[in-house]
This record gives sequence, structure tokens and C-alpha cells, in this order.
Amino acid sequence: MDFAEYRQRGKEMVDYIADYLENIRERRVYPDVKPGYMQTLLPDSAPVEGESWDDIFNDVERVVMPGVTHWQSPHMHAYFPALNSFPSLLGDMLADAINCLGFTWASSPACTELEIIVMNWLGKMIGLPDDFLNLNNTSRGGGVVQTTASEATLVSLLAGRTKAIRRFHEKYTGYQDAEINARLVAYCSDQAHSSICATLGTTGSCSFDNLDEVGVVSNEFDLWLHVDAAYAGSAFICPEFRTWLKGIERADSFAFNPSKWLMIHFDATAMWIKDVTTVHRTFNVEPLYLQHENSGVAVDFMHWQIPLSRRFRALKIWFVLRSFGIKGLQQHIREGVRLAQKFEALVAADHRFEIPAKRHLGLVVFRIKSDNEVTEHLLKRLNNRGNLHCIPSSLKGKYVIRFTVTSSRTTINDITRDWKEIKDVATTLLTEMKINISDRVYLKNTKEKSSPFGSSLLLSNSPLSPKIINGSFAAIFDTKEISTQTYAGVRITRQESPSMRRRVRGILMSGKQFSLDSHMDVVLQTFIDSSPKNSKEEEIASNKRENCDDIHEDEETGEVKGILAKNKAPVPSFFKIANQKYSPTKVRRRIANKSFMLPPIPSEENDTQIEAKGHLNGQEKENGNQELSLLYPGKRYLYSNNSSNNDVYFTENVLNSPSPKDEYPPLPSSSILSEPEKYVEITNINANPLSHDQRFQHGKTASSKSLPESPSLPVIMHVIRSLSEAGEITHLNST
Repeated sequence: MDFAEYRQRGKEMVDYIADYLENIRERRVYPDVKPGYMQTLLPDSAPVEGESWDDIFNDVERVVMPGVTHWQSPHMHAYFPALNSFPSLLGDMLADAINCLGFTWASSPACTELEIIVMNWLGKMIGLPDDFLNLNNTSRGGGVVQTTASEATLVSLLAGRTKAIRRFHEKYTGYQDAEINARLVAYCSDQAHSSICATLGTTGSCSFDNLDEVGVVSNEFDLWLHVDAAYAGSAFICPEFRTWLKGIERADSFAFNPSKWLMIHFDATAMWIKDVTTVHRTFNVEPLYLQHENSGVAVDFMHWQIPLSRRFRALKIWFVLRSFGIKGLQQHIREGVRLAQKFEALVAADHRFEIPAKRHLGLVVFRIKSDNEVTEHLLKRLNNRGNLHCIPSSLKGKYVIRFTVTSSRTTINDITRDWKEIKDVATTLLTEMKINISDRVYLKNTKEKSSPFGSSLLLSNSPLSPKIINGSFAAIFDTKEISTQTYAGVRITRQESPSMRRRVRGILMSGKQFSLDSHMDVVLQTFIDSSPKNSKEEEIASNKRENCDDIHEDEETGEVKGILAKNKAPVPSFFKIANQKYSPTKVRRRIANKSFMLPPIPSEENDTQIEAKGHLNGQEKENGNQELSLLYPGKRYLYSNNSSNNDVYFTENVLNSPSPKDEYPPLPSSSILSEPEKYVEITNINANPLSHDQRFQHGKTASSKSLPESPSLPVIMHVIRSLSEAGEITHLNST
């Protein structure tokens, strides 16, 4: 092949590579071949005479491609990413053409100089301390490009051994290196895979060692600490993922693979060493033919590695960093994490599967909720079909499937397609094996996973009024009133205990989000007594209303003043109580107890009409069928039932029922509780600047200007409670 033909064939190869990557979705991810398949496709010996390029190139599709696992496919989810990019491919094309061996600075100065620069760039991108960088001639640290993370781990292990033996000789004499070496111990976690080190992003589940804690112990005992972040290290270019890097300043060496996730194709492992003198002692070679006039001044990377010769790997790294920039690479990392989150959500939504380890970055591990053999059969069947490719792992005795977002070409459509493949194959497999996985969630299992589970915090629409209830095991958001309709016919003996009444009132004030058992309490308590009341009771309930005087906050004392009265009847004042611990003896007001019953749910048409009118029509008044909305914006309506005479009272912010041990203040005047009042149709309350002269008009529609100027939240709360106690509120629209 001469220059002319090379130009032609080179262009053809570029076109072939571009077509391959562009149409890679159409290829089967995992090859359908058996070991030894190629023996029948090629001759036993090399050809004696040279062959034409056309014959050679045609055998790529006939011989090679049928046995290729397509790592760049968006449906490749095994191992970790092994990405490439066009700038990276072009960089290696040029490096292969130059083909220098950069073992010393003199063997190719550009190869060494560019490697120092790109390693400083990468170190700054991921947030490494300056101690790890080669910033000037006095720097003790620096970075080097190794072939693999395993090689970087071995380099650090050997350097740590050299340091330990040297330290032992300083304390004790008379021992040989071999004797000391036999006593040395290397420590790692059970998830460290093939590397003996601290791990940030393990192969099995992408879990992380606590680097901050490990570093303290290592420094205390003067141990060499190497950190392997082969996969996860690329993510540290995003500041939000650097929390796992906390404590890196205590490490002696650190390595990650740009060849995994930074779109720089294999091989390229970035390794940094805080103090390179120990590495020099371990790998130093000084034959005369390798020395040069700048030895000892310039960096010679042959002293930083196991091999002597090295490729010009820095060129492709330089091309990629300049082509994408930091922002482009950050966007690529974040998109991979986002797609993994989408897949995690799909798995979590299927009750047949479980995720036994927390997802970190772009790796999700999952399994079928059954014996290990079931998940193993699922994985084998998926790989045999060839539409996607995953590999297994073992976590605490559980056989799991690893699903990693590996390709830069993966989209959300690829993720949903692959999940459908997994789900459909699992359905077929479980049917064949006659395995039924229940979708029931047992309280015991939930408690084991989260011990605090069982309590819910419900917040009232009334300010400063939190309610804490026992949620037992589940929470529901009842937007369709499903539970109310389901349990509408339940009838049991009324529970008249003070705690139950207090509980139900707290729930009713809290809004529409109930835990399941709390919703049951509301339904049972409010639907128990649904028998029709006599006309006299209904008439009293219909006519019982009170007028409101001006309510305002005293500018000097801060007290909330104003009364609910009819014909100036004396009533207790409301006091502003702030930041005080609850006590039964605090200022409180007793009022007649009102229990409520939930009627059948009105239709949306009726709801709309009621909201549009803003008041009850005459027919509803005659029937005593006044509808009261709760103190939250929703479509749940209550009928007032005043047949119960049990007393309740307000503390500073929570409605409570009486307790036998409570000491009650005197009851207000009987006229306040029993005398019939006139009906006020609508009361609008807002927090706009208002005039002090405005007063509620007796028996008329109240104005939105009835509050004092700039009322505080306690004032608004007291207004709402006062109107509610007096029966003034028919509809309360909160905005």
C-alpha cells in the first residue's frame, strides 16, 4: 500500500467507522457465537503471499463483527463504560502515526511535557489538592498516565511496600527485606474487587468507602493509602459528586480511568502520587543508554511505572478536553446519571423486583424477589436473546444484575425499551417456573428497612398548627375521595374517648393527606351516626350564629383584642401566646362541641354551583342542611351536628378535647353559646392593608376590609377560629 492508496483506504475506513457507530443500534449487542467459532472461518497458517486490501477488509464483517460485543451500543449495560469519541479516535490515529516511545524526557520531549500538562488539567477538574500536581520544579507530587487502574494499584502497592520496609529498617536492624516483606499486610474492603486499596465506586454496586475515616487511620499508623476511583473518578468533574472525595488530602496516591466515562478510549488511566520519591526508589533504572543531559532535572516517566516504554496517550486526552471542554463533559456525566435514575424508577415501580443496594451515579443493581437461581435464569435468558447485555454481581449472598448506562448515545427511549425487554422476559420466566410474587407490602419488612417508619407529620392549613399522628404503615393522597367512598357504609360503635375526638379533629384540620389508619378514623368517626336529626335540633343548628366585632392586635402590648358577642355580651378576651410550652392551664376558651358528619360526596357540578354562589340557598336553610367546608382548599363538605354537649377548648394553636385531669377556666356567658344569632352569608378574609374603621356589619355580607392594617398570622388565626366557633364560616376559600 502506497501513499495514494493509503489516502483512499484511510477515507474508506473513516466512513466505515462513522457508519458503524451511527447505526450501532441495529446490531445485536451480545454475539451469538460459541468458543472456537473463528477456527472454521480462517486458515490454520498465515498466507505466504500478500492479499489484496479488498479481501482483507471484506473479512471484517464476515469474520470479526459476528463475534464482537458492541461496547458502544446504547443497549450495552455490562461492566462499566468504555467510551470513545471522534476527537479521541483522531488523537490516537495521530499518536499511532508518530509512534514515539516516551520512556524518558529525551526520547520525546513533547510526549512527556504534554502528559504533565493534561494530568494537571485533569487533577484540577476533579478537585485534587495541589500536593498531587506537578506545578513547578519544587513540586513533590505529580500525575502520570498508566495503562489500567489495576496497574496503578500495583504501582502504589509496591511503592507502599518500599516505604514500609525502609521504615522497618530504621527501627530494627538485622532483618532481610524478604523477612520484612513476609510480615506486611494490605487492607481493603470486601467490595474492592481486584484492587487492594480504598475504593470510590466499587465494581459490584458502585459503593464508596468512607475516605475521611480511612485516611485518619492510615495517617495515624503511617500506612500508604491508595484510592481507586476507576469508574466514579470521572464524575468528580461535577462539583455535586465531590462529597465522596472528602478526605483525599490524607491519601498517598489516587487513580481513575478517563477511558471509562470521559469519552477517551482505552487505554488511559490517570494516576497521581503525593510524593514521587518513593515511587522512584521502587522503579528506578539507570543504565547508561537511558541517561541524558537533563536526567534528574526533567521528568522521566520510566521511573513511575512497571513497563519501560510508553505510548503517546496524552495526545487523545488533550484532543478530548479541548473539544468538549469542562462544561460539555459535565453535561455528559449528568445525563448518564439522569438516565440511571429513570431506570431505577422503572425497576422500583415493579413489585416483582427489588434494588438491594442504593444507586450511585450510573449503576443500578436489581434482582427478582425470589431465590438467586431465578435472577440467574433471567440474566442468562436476557443475554442469550442478545437485545441487551448485563453481567451479574454478588452482594451479601444475593445474586444481582448490574445495569450501567455505558454509551454516550443512550437515550430515554433506549432505557424504556431495555426495561420492557427485562420485564417481558421476567414475566415469561416466572410463568414457566410457576412463581407468583405478591405485591403486598408487610409491615414487618417495612420496619426492618426503616425503623422510624410509622409516624406521619401532617400540617394544618391553620398556621403554626402541626399535627403528629401514627401513620402505622402507609400514606395515601386521597385526591379522588376513594377511601371515603369505600368505607362510607362502615358502621361500628361510636368511640367517645377524648383521645379519639382530639385525633379526628387534628386530622380534619390537617388537610387532605392522611395516613391510611388516620383516614379510617376520620371515616369511622364521622360516618357512625348518620341518622336524621329531629327538626328542632336542625332548626337550632341552622339559626345558631354570632356576630363579630372588630378584632385587632394591640400595637403596644401585642395582644389580640376583640370579642365574639351578641348585644355586647361579655366574653373572654383572646391573648397572644407565643413561644410558650403547652400546659393545660394556659389561657384557653371552651366552646360547645361540634361533631361533624361527612355526607355523600357531591358531584362536581354541584361543587361548581356552590362555589359560584358563595352562599346557601333558601331551600338549604329550611332543611337545616348547611354545608361547611374544612379549613383547607378541598371539596369535602360537612354537616354540623350539635347534639353532643361535650366541651372542647382551644390552646394557643391546637383544638383539643377535655381531659379528666385538666383544670378549666370559667365558662363564657351562656348567651354566647346558646342564643340564636343571625346568619352571615360570606366572610372573606385576606391580608391586604386594611383600615381600622371598618367593622363587621351585623347580619350582612362581611367586607374583605374588615381586618386591621397589616394583620399578623396570629391575628388571622384568631379571626378564623373565632368565626368558626361562632358558626360564622360557611365557605372559606384560602388563597
